[in-house]
Amino acid sequence: MTHNISASKGRLTLKQALLTLLIAIVISLVAGAVELFGYVNSMREDIQQRTTQQLAIINGAAAEAAFQLNPDLAHQIAYGLFSNSEIAQVTIQDDFGRALAEFYPDSPPHPTWLSKRLFGDILHHEMLLNYYMGSSMPDAIVGEIQIALDQGYLTERFLARGYLVVGSSIFEAFLLSSVVIAFFHFFITRPLLKVHSAITQTDPAQPGKWPKPTLRGHKNDELGHLVESLDHLLNEFQVGLEQRDHLHQLSQYDGLTGVANRRYFDSFFAQQWQWAKRAQQPLSVIFIDIDNFKEFNDHYGHAMGDDTLRAVAKALNLCVDPQRDLLARYGGEEFVCVLPGKNHAEAIHVANCLQSAVLSLAIPHAFSSTHTHLTASMGVSSMLPDKSMSADDLLKCADQRLYHAKRGGRNRIQTSERPA
Repeated sequence: MTHNISASKGRLTLKQALLTLLIAIVISLVAGAVELFGYVNSMREDIQQRTTQQLAIINGAAAEAAFQLNPDLAHQIAYGLFSNSEIAQVTIQDDFGRALAEFYPDSPPHPTWLSKRLFGDILHHEMLLNYYMGSSMPDAIVGEIQIALDQGYLTERFLARGYLVVGSSIFEAFLLSSVVIAFFHFFITRPLLKVHSAITQTDPAQPGKWPKPTLRGHKNDELGHLVESLDHLLNEFQVGLEQRDHLHQLSQYDGLTGVANRRYFDSFFAQQWQWAKRAQQPLSVIFIDIDNFKEFNDHYGHAMGDDTLRAVAKALNLCVDPQRDLLARYGGEEFVCVLPGKNHAEAIHVANCLQSAVLSLAIPHAFSSTHTHLTASMGVSSMLPDKSMSADDLLKCADQRLYHAKRGGRNRIQTSERPA
């Protein structure tokens, strides 16, 4: 017993710890992702703003170099930009598109999906070079400066920030989960294990005398209510044991119609088949299906449909011998009659009674395709069991005849394999 309790404690504590840690990590990672998303947005804005400012600052000098076609000055300006770690390429052109100065990296960049995703749309910048011609004349466009940012450098900056955020998130997750695990262990896990120990020590023959645990600090919370509920449940369990047989009897009947349910039918039919085989007596089955019942439910409502099923079951039950025969609800709007010892002619007589019983109810069904009132279709089958037959053969035969009755126009009794 002690070993089982210890094992349960270990499993519960481990599951609790793993779940808490997982939740803490997920929350921390989500928070980190939100932080990184905000960081990359601010980083992009800062890069674009800083690049635009740099181009604006050197615009005048670059324009002077382009206007004078001075490659030395252009080279100095381009080199000053290229020395910035963020910039991978600089080109200064005159107004004819000729390069006055160009700087390229030694090896071409190899963009990754991450760098494309983060910075692919802000890598290239261009600015026209405007030369001041005097107060009386408009500025002249004398060339263009083009720069390309180093996506590898930018990505490394982002990843460095990402590693820091993820590392701190995981550390926070472990710290948070440790606090939560300790709290849950002392205030929830230990009391639950105490309740578990009390339950395992309870004598099944005397459940009302279980060693009810006292949980300090939990009198008015959910754990306290759990103990009180268990105490009430175990005290009532003895009464439940005495009612078990009665409940078992009730479980054999359909709750809506009051006739036998499918479970009891299966058991009863199997018993009667074996009896008929041993006694060499006939066994008959009648499948009954209320015609167009879906349309009835759709137009009159399910409450009216339930009332109708109850009325039909009561009327059908009057046609069978309660001492020998069985009427059961087979499912939905379908019923089945088992008639031990009755041959085919006697079964047809019962079927006629069942059909008349449904019609005698005179339940209006304005949406039926066969009659102005509620009707039923039936399939009748009888057998004298032998070794070559099975109980399923009898049921399949009756079911097929019900199918033919419905296809033949409904509101009829089918006694042969094909409609007449």
